[in-house]
Amino acid sequence: MSFLYVKDQGATIGVDGGYFVVKYKDSGDDMIRKIPSETLEYIAVFGGVHLTTVAIQKCLQNGIVISFFSKSGVYFGRISSTTKTNILRQRKQFTLSGNTSFSLNLSKKLIKAKIKNQLVVLKRYMNNSIFRYEEIVKQMKDAEIKMDNCNSIPLIMGYEGNASRYYFSGLSKIIRSDFHFNGRSRLPPKDPFNSMISLGYTLLMHEIYSAIESKGLSPYAGFLHQDRERHPTLASDLMEEWRAVLIDSLTLSLIQGNEVDIDMFQSNKETGGVTLKDNSFNIFISKYEKKLRSDTKYLLYIDEKISYRRAIWQQVDLLTKAIEENDFDIYKPIHIR
Repeated sequence: MSFLYVKDQGATIGVDGGYFVVKYKDSGDDMIRKIPSETLEYIAVFGGVHLTTVAIQKCLQNGIVISFFSKSGVYFGRISSTTKTNILRQRKQFTLSGNTSFSLNLSKKLIKAKIKNQLVVLKRYMNNSIFRYEEIVKQMKDAEIKMDNCNSIPLIMGYEGNASRYYFSGLSKIIRSDFHFNGRSRLPPKDPFNSMISLGYTLLMHEIYSAIESKGLSPYAGFLHQDRERHPTLASDLMEEWRAVLIDSLTLSLIQGNEVDIDMFQSNKETGGVTLKDNSFNIFISKYEKKLRSDTKYLLYIDEKISYRRAIWQQVDLLTKAIEENDFDIYKPIHIR
């Protein structure tokens, strides 16, 4: 199956017979890209990219989600069919979202898995560093252990925040010197490392959003993150276990493997934000897709190798079952090794 990302400004996405066609601005027939409509699952457009009415209608008929982003990757909105909405399932979801026991226990699972996965990613890179990281590992493990006795979501989030601060502190000490950063920064990201993980988190958020919608659930009724207008809290919940596994590790691989250079990024003098130039953006998107298509055996309840993309959808399936059966213990987060 195909995922289409279009960032070329002035490009047009249309339909020709059984194909979606991308026509690039000021180009001849040799600059046309065709994708069979039966294989396309998702379209992401960045900046000034146009879609014909016929293309939008075809996407709605085929259940293809279209997501709209700014040229730098800020999310604007999406077009998707409502045919998979399941109100009976959502009623159960809304009820459990307000159930303290279910929310608390599911949240512990998600955040403990997040910290475990952060530790694995950190150790992979720390082992090749002269920096002594024992205190960072100790603090992160302490936060994970203390999670067991938490009796409220704010306490869980407090320990999560503490673990993440130590985690990013560790990453900042072992990353390539020209990409050094001072902790996590957002809205806007202040350095190339943060600009890449912010883009990655945004893409991942809407990957999970689509999986949630496919099961008829609401992306806006979560268990860990507090309700916030226009914010898909359930997608945020489920993203926690995947951040280090998919996006942080991918970004570190690009930097430490010398696949991106510092001059592939640009700064905004007014905001202080840093964004990717076209060359680094294309490299990142290509690496992101390659990662999601690569195989994993980290889901303990599945014996065969499956792609990371399919694993995300399997996790949403598992959460759906936990909601249907009102049993948080059904859900098994991913743990990498």
